[in-house]
Amino acid sequence: MKKIFFIIITTLLTYYTALTQSTEGTEFWVTFGQNLSDDPVINDIHIRIVNGNTSNSGSIFFSKLNTYLYFNLMPYEIFDHSLNVEQKQAVYNFLSLGITNHSIHITSDKPVSVYSYNQYPIPHFDVTNVLPVTALGTEYHQISYSPLSSLTIPRWDAYAVVATQNNTLLYHNGSLSATLNRGQVYYRTGDDMTGEYITSNNPIAFFAVNQSTVIPYGSSGNSSNLFQQLCPVNTWGKNFFVPVSVLGKEIVRVVASRNNTNITQQGGIIRTGVPGAQTTLSNLKAGQFVELEVRIDSAGCHIQSNNPIGVCSYMGVQSFTGKWSLAAQCWIPGIEQMVFFSNIAPFVPFITQYLDHYVLITSPTSSKKNTMVSINGGIANGLSGGSWYDNIETAMSFYNMPLENPTASYFFSNPNGIFLLGYGIGKYGYSRSYYYLAGSAMRDLQATFYANDIPYQLLRDNPICAGLVNFRAEINGLHPTASERIKWFVDEAMEPGTLNQETWSRTFAPGTYEIKMWVHYENDETAEKTGTLIIESCNQSQSAEFYVNNVHHTALIDTTFCNKQVNFRAEIEGLHPTATDRIKWYVDSKDGNGFIEETLAINQTEWGRPFENGTYEIKLVVHYDNDTYATLIGTLNVRALWIKIWNVRY
Repeated sequence: MKKIFFIIITTLLTYYTALTQSTEGTEFWVTFGQNLSDDPVINDIHIRIVNGNTSNSGSIFFSKLNTYLYFNLMPYEIFDHSLNVEQKQAVYNFLSLGITNHSIHITSDKPVSVYSYNQYPIPHFDVTNVLPVTALGTEYHQISYSPLSSLTIPRWDAYAVVATQNNTLLYHNGSLSATLNRGQVYYRTGDDMTGEYITSNNPIAFFAVNQSTVIPYGSSGNSSNLFQQLCPVNTWGKNFFVPVSVLGKEIVRVVASRNNTNITQQGGIIRTGVPGAQTTLSNLKAGQFVELEVRIDSAGCHIQSNNPIGVCSYMGVQSFTGKWSLAAQCWIPGIEQMVFFSNIAPFVPFITQYLDHYVLITSPTSSKKNTMVSINGGIANGLSGGSWYDNIETAMSFYNMPLENPTASYFFSNPNGIFLLGYGIGKYGYSRSYYYLAGSAMRDLQATFYANDIPYQLLRDNPICAGLVNFRAEINGLHPTASERIKWFVDEAMEPGTLNQETWSRTFAPGTYEIKMWVHYENDETAEKTGTLIIESCNQSQSAEFYVNNVHHTALIDTTFCNKQVNFRAEIEGLHPTATDRIKWYVDSKDGNGFIEETLAINQTEWGRPFENGTYEIKLVVHYDNDTYATLIGTLNVRALWIKIWNVRY
């Protein structure tokens, strides 16, 4: 197959596009569950805030203490705060069942990423990302693991819920459990509560906080706690790709959100003998779960379902090439939740000298080499220090990249989408690990629609050329028989001929339009989803192509050059007249680590340089006059023969 791609990318790739529903935001709630000890004083309880590309400020409010901690951040700066004794006692939950005000409220003027961890000295710790309030919901299932009961004082599975509004009614498996006011925490323990159903009338922050466990079930070794904020059911997807860390093996739990759920998977092995786990993938009831073992030699695991499912991946007691891990839990987002970019930072617990830090990047295979990273706001480069693993069935790939600077922020981007998982694992014989979702979208997938395959939440930032626009709805729990199940509106006027239609098309002239989809669910509730459609009059004369030694870029893969000196020429119509990035050339690094920019060729239509023998991917990025971009990629083959002519003297 020829490696030729043509991608149009709009200028939505500015840092804050995904603010509305992603792991980044400006308001967060967090609380902490019990670790190995009832007393949090000896623990390291930590908040880490990663800033974006502008100056920022904000505050951390401790509800029980009624006190604020303020912070100011420069672009790409990281704010670390290790809680003092008084603050630890004000956020730690160790009751078996009850209500406290042990919460933290974090706000910022501009979007940030927030993470936290709870570490007992031996060590016994895990890390979680903290979701912004824009990503919270009212329907959750607990996803955790079997707690360790062999200790002198048994430890329990647990969850902690933080209310974001007054008069929040909280239900456990349909029974009213608590009425909470803003900032109050409901903490509940039990045996493995995976699948338990927790709902509320207002959005809540939900944390799985298992006090101590050994993973996988039935294994022996040291235990550790789990700490992961879980995502609401309305963000669960039906199509998942689970990557694997450098440890090479992980445990995965898949939880059904609805009855009659049928799951297919490729790349995992169903585990048996796990309490509560189902050994069939068919006809699962809401809350039932399946446990899989996934190995790196299968290049990840592809999971699909007819209903939304929740997926978590776990590190366990294992060692691999001089690295050791303990129990740690990570939320896996659906493929629908990829983002174009995310800013993260590794953790620095006080045992950092015994940890290696990584980010696990997942992207479409076709665009994996377009994944770039900028450290502390520096020049973006390809990935380094790892290798790509390609999953043929899903056309998805993953890469384990070491994070060697624990005090730096890392900005990852890919115009075709990525999601990021962060983790740390022990070295020098020390068993320890943490695992967490580092960056993804958190879009509402219960009822969503797309225009030309663009999610409605991103329409405003993705102008579409005038002409035919195709709409598509994806709805979970649609009413099966009501006379009005789906209605579509354009600027508040119902669109003719679209009643109960999941797909439809219309030609739009340049302008701005409000598109609304009204949905009637099977429980007789209704919802509205609205997106802003921007239609532009595109310059139809825009085009771009390039030549290498007068060979067109589409024919490069079938051509072999016998001269190491290679000359490039671009022909472009509609080029932006003044932008500083009108033309950019890239050559892949040949080591699987992405493209390297040819800095001497910036804004040059013609340039050249010698190449060693080999195969290279050449990328041209063009900035058009309407502020859209084109990316062209061709494959260059160089096989120059080296001939030495001997001078012979007679």
